[in-house]
Amino acid sequence: MSRSAPACVLARGWCALSALHGRIETHIEHALKAGHDLSVREFSVLMALSEQHDGPCGHLRMHQVADSVVLSQSATTHLVTRLEERGLLARYLCPDDRRGIYTNVTPDGLALLAQARPTHDSALREALQNAAKIPELAPLVTAVETLVPSA
Repeated sequence: MSRSAPACVLARGWCALSALHGRIETHIEHALKAGHDLSVREFSVLMALSEQHDGPCGHLRMHQVADSVVLSQSATTHLVTRLEERGLLARYLCPDDRRGIYTNVTPDGLALLAQARPTHDSALREALQNAAKIPELAPLVTAVETLVPSA
């Protein structure tokens, strides 16, 4: 779609993308809740923190966690607090960089993530297969399936 596409075409495309996202997220949410007592957002936080960067202390600052799961700072703080109370995450001040709070996945968090990942992946595949049967969503499913992650 070009930048000069009519607004109604863009709006329909956005509605289709939003519908696909909603269907996928709902399907994954049900599977993760039933099998592991995790929400999609909780899974996403554990996943982001398990793929930590090489910055100070090797962990993520709270604003980086918020950016990685597309949540506000406040919502991220509440989410991290819930995961911390369950023993899945830990927060701390890095001795080398006291400007912010860092977050790290605990061994229990990594174990739960490893258990939940196959459920997540299976639910994602199922949701995409189901969405591919809907004509207005099929092209978006194809696009998702052919995305190449950036390095």
